[in-house]
Amino acid sequence: MTPRAVVFDIGNVLIEWLPERFFDAQIGEARRKDLFASVDLHYANDLVDRGGHFQSTIADCAAKHPDWHDEVMMWHDRWLDIAGPDIPHSVRILRALKANGVPVFALSNFGIGTFELAEPVYPFLSEFDRRYISGYMGMAKPDGEIYAAVEADCGVPPEGLLFADDRHENIAAAVARGWQGHLFDGPEGFAKRLVADGLLTEEQAQ
Repeated sequence: MTPRAVVFDIGNVLIEWLPERFFDAQIGEARRKDLFASVDLHYANDLVDRGGHFQSTIADCAAKHPDWHDEVMMWHDRWLDIAGPDIPHSVRILRALKANGVPVFALSNFGIGTFELAEPVYPFLSEFDRRYISGYMGMAKPDGEIYAAVEADCGVPPEGLLFADDRHENIAAAVARGWQGHLFDGPEGFAKRLVADGLLTEEQAQ
């Protein structure tokens, strides 16, 4: 069926999220590889995404790894340098869908503290019709409960939701519940999908 609403992940769909790139620039690729092998920064970030306090979670991680204390604290102190820039074509797609009257939702693994930092910098984060942000919900993708929460709240049946996410496991979890999915590997492919689904014209998808 033609999608009735479009659900956007945020990281690597609307805002670039490449922490390794940031640390390569700051400390060099070899030292970054040592850092990520020694400290599970992505696990610490997952705790934040599931509702953990941003500063204290990262500070606790840094305290457990004194040899990497300063580097770990960059995840907190330089977070806005890690998260970005935005992906302009994706932002245009979001706004074109809204202009066409298509409901647009956000479903993102994003912490409370980090979202509060990002929202003033990326105004389009306030333009969704509904936002499902994991930190506020205390649950995260790809756990089924977060998709169920979206279904219960959004007023659109699962088969009417088209979900764009850059992670296969997140799409697979949605599709298993009857959602339509698009594995995002760049805005051009997503734009073509939306044109094929009749939600945007070729011109609007540019």
